[in-house]
Amino acid sequence: MGLGRFGGGVGVSRWLIEQGADVLVTDLQTADRLDGSVAALEMASGAGRLSLRLGEHREEDFAGCDILVANPAVPRPWDNPFIRAAQDAGVAITTEIGLVIERLASDEDGRRRTIGVTGSAGKSTTASMIAHALCELGHPMHLGGNIGGSLLGALDRVGPNDWVVLELSSAMLHWVGDWSPGFAVVTNVSPNHLDWHGTAEHYTACKRRLTARQRSGDTSVFGHTIGEWPTPPGVDARRLDPAAGVDGLAIPGAHNARNAALAREAIESLGTGDSRASIEVALRTFAGLPHRLCLLGERGGVRYYDDSKSTTPEATVLALEAFAEQDALKRVHLIVGGYDKGSDLSPIAAGAAGIAGLYCIGATGEAIAASAEGNARVCGSLSRAMADISARAAAGDIVLLSPGCASWDQFENFEQRGASFAALAGFGGQR
Repeated sequence: MGLGRFGGGVGVSRWLIEQGADVLVTDLQTADRLDGSVAALEMASGAGRLSLRLGEHREEDFAGCDILVANPAVPRPWDNPFIRAAQDAGVAITTEIGLVIERLASDEDGRRRTIGVTGSAGKSTTASMIAHALCELGHPMHLGGNIGGSLLGALDRVGPNDWVVLELSSAMLHWVGDWSPGFAVVTNVSPNHLDWHGTAEHYTACKRRLTARQRSGDTSVFGHTIGEWPTPPGVDARRLDPAAGVDGLAIPGAHNARNAALAREAIESLGTGDSRASIEVALRTFAGLPHRLCLLGERGGVRYYDDSKSTTPEATVLALEAFAEQDALKRVHLIVGGYDKGSDLSPIAAGAAGIAGLYCIGATGEAIAASAEGNARVCGSLSRAMADISARAAAGDIVLLSPGCASWDQFENFEQRGASFAALAGFGGQR
């Protein structure tokens, strides 16, 4: 249920076909909206084992299958009539990440060698930092989960001494049952994805599932902003010092220095024998992730940064703080706005005080502009915002796409939004 465009639906469908299953993929999106995923799936499908039902769902498909693999992106699954039809028919329901976890946790050693990472902001970067440093230090590892794609096809390559790093979203954790990883990392938690969860309380409860089933001898590492967080008896709960950071990183911002400190703390807790100094050396070679405060380049003395992965107000504020640390905030032209997830957007307007310009796009653009003081413009589209900026930006200025909102009102995903920004900035094929 839900092929999607991030690779998880393709990965789980291909894996199920390889196991000998007959797979029906059903998605409310039409084939033209899912062309890349459909092409990837059809190229790998076994003869006669794949069926597609695109542009609609049919209740009889859900009630008549043996197993339903639901896409975690489906909002409020407890209210979904098709998922309810499967439940009423006694159909087993799981997710792609559920199938991965089930196999990783088939023995205690597999669970103990899994590092789960979640948080409202910074989880992708922190998970990737952990994976990068482990690789640099010579430890076999595999990165998966919300970062994209599927680990199911790689499970046969996961050795008994390998580490598995899983980035886990709140929606993924909603589906997780009697499982927690041996090592858990929580970057921060603030209300997010309320369109999916309905309430901030439900969102937080899903995040807490990461550690709820940990066992004595397991480890949890928390960012310094995490408040009270219950952990089972015997769990080594470590909280990052507010002043902790790793200097000399290749990517800017105090928030990334804190992400690196979380990654360092997590790796130290694994018992690999690596020194703190060697871990930090490995972290300093991490070049960052696409669409996460990524410098595209410079044109006419103006620097362009793609932070399209910023889908929360807190992430936008962190990006602005990275430039405030460089005493460059007053040179920033900031593009914000997008799909309305129900988050409080006032921190964006407050954090943008004193910048060179605030350019508001998408469904939330007018609301952000209305709450901002001073130099805010309602542009509507990204192309209009870039046209306005090109008429105003001067050498030494910074153009920052850090929307603080999801992309779905005007783009298929944050990657497409970032690619459009790069093209408009004159950096064509960059991501």
